[in-house]
Amino acid sequence: MIQVDNLHKQFKTKTGLVKAVDGVSFSARDGEITGLLGPNGAGKTTTMRMLYTLMTPDQGAVKVDGLDIAREAEAVRRRLGVLPDARGVYKRLTARENIAYFGRLHGLDDALIKQRTDVLSRALGMEDVLDRQAEGFSQGQRTKTAIARALVHDPKNVILDEPTNGLDVMTTRALREFLRQLRAEGRCVIFSSHIMQEVAALCDRIVVIAKGKVVAEGTADELRSKTAEDNLEDAFVKLIGSEEGLQA
Repeated sequence: MIQVDNLHKQFKTKTGLVKAVDGVSFSARDGEITGLLGPNGAGKTTTMRMLYTLMTPDQGAVKVDGLDIAREAEAVRRRLGVLPDARGVYKRLTARENIAYFGRLHGLDDALIKQRTDVLSRALGMEDVLDRQAEGFSQGQRTKTAIARALVHDPKNVILDEPTNGLDVMTTRALREFLRQLRAEGRCVIFSSHIMQEVAALCDRIVVIAKGKVVAEGTADELRSKTAEDNLEDAFVKLIGSEEGLQA
C-alpha cells in the first residue's frame, strides 16, 4: 500500500517559483490499480518521482507498506518496481542482460534472476527478443524490457508512468492484460495516463490531478455521477474546468 499525504514540490524558474505539486494526498491499496489522470503539466510525473524517491518533497510524506520514504528510502526502493517516464535501456546489452543487471543491483543470485526472467518474459510476451541486443528495439520492446527489469526483484508495489504511451494496439492490449495480472496477484499498482478509455477500463480508483492539486478521486462511475456526465472524458473535462475556474 502507498499512502500520500499533503505533498508539495516547487521549482525555481527564470520567472520565479512554480508550484508543480501543491498538496496532493491519496491512498493506493493492495490488489487495486490506482490511476493518476491529468493534463500535461498537471504534476503527475513530479508526484510519481517523489513516490519512488527520485525527488524529495518540499513538504508532506509518503509511506510505502508503512515505511517513510524520507527516513527509510533504501527499504522503500526494495519494495517498489518503477517504470519512469524515461524508458532508457542499455543498448549494447540484450534484454536478458538488462534484466539480469538490475537483478544483481537488487542482490539476487543468478538462479533467481533466471527464474524471474523466465516468468516475466512469458507474462510480457518477449521470449522472441530476450536474447537480442537492445539496440534497434521498437518502443514496445524497450518498454517491455524496462518493465521486466523493474519487476525482476518481485516488488509488491508497482509505479508506471504512462506505460502504453506510443505503443501499437497489440502491445498496448498485452500490457493492459499484464497490469490486470499484477492486480490479481495482490500488488499495489499506480499508473499515470491521459488516455480516458485506458483509465476507465483498468482502474479501480482514479485520482484526477490539475495544476498540482487533487481535484477529484473515486471510481470511474463515481466521477461520472459526480459530474452528471455519461462518459469519463466529459467528466474529466468538467472537473479540470472547475479547477481552472477556481485558479482564475
